[in-house]
Amino acid sequence: MKNDIRNLDLNLLKALDALLDERSVTRAAERLALTQPAVSGMLTRLRECFDDPLFTRAQRGIVPTLRALELAQPVKAILADVSELLLPIAFDPATAEMTLNIAATDYALRAVVVPFMAALRVQAPGIRVAVLPVNNEQLSLQFERGDIDMALITPDTAPVDLHARPLYQEEYVCLMREDHPLAQPDALTLDSFCAQDHALVSYTGGRFQGVTDEALALTGRSRRVTLSVCSFLVLPEILRVSDLISVVPRRLTRDLPGLKILPPPLTIQGFSKIVVWHERTHRDAGHRWLRELLFSIAI
Repeated sequence: MKNDIRNLDLNLLKALDALLDERSVTRAAERLALTQPAVSGMLTRLRECFDDPLFTRAQRGIVPTLRALELAQPVKAILADVSELLLPIAFDPATAEMTLNIAATDYALRAVVVPFMAALRVQAPGIRVAVLPVNNEQLSLQFERGDIDMALITPDTAPVDLHARPLYQEEYVCLMREDHPLAQPDALTLDSFCAQDHALVSYTGGRFQGVTDEALALTGRSRRVTLSVCSFLVLPEILRVSDLISVVPRRLTRDLPGLKILPPPLTIQGFSKIVVWHERTHRDAGHRWLRELLFSIAI
């Protein structure tokens, strides 16, 4: 029988998974560290097992059939279950050696990853961490392929098929150099705030409006933003040497000597930060420990 389970081994399922992800025999072979003819031979066996072409040639790579698409999630689940069987029962962070891939924005890198790494280096020095940029359009695919293990994002950008847990609610504060004229008692009024030149962090680049401007518009007011930067890392240096002020998330203001932190003179809606992860790592002992550590420092 073509669909006899004795004709199907784990390596064939791994090949099918790679072919579904890569949509290319060449790239699948590179991912599996095999030759292209070897993967082509495995595809032939898969076609015999499932009595279906599984893939058809296209101008660029290969296109899965409906039957192949139906197999995608069950195959990933089987491979994940097998991987879990091979893991050690107990997890010892002091001796563990593994790599954790985190997707994080520039904000989350400083607000969450920095304190997380400080705790991780003490408790689990053998664990490596790779921080990658957040790509909202590719997030689900990155999780499915194992490119990332967790992501630090906001609830509105979280795919519905991922596990999620809230970390904290963030608020905004006003930041300026400590000898700034508006750093004096009662100097930061709504009028002086609107009259001052502002700096803004635009992670997508080039924007001169943000949540502060939305809050001001509700009161019929506006401000003048004269500087837009795409990273928070340079902003403190600019504020120290200029009269610019900036409205930033409070967690970005930790350990910034020479700068003054004040509450803004109007209500600006904050935001929530959450961590999301895939079913693939949900029950893994090492990843569970890492997530608990992250939860404990994100307060």
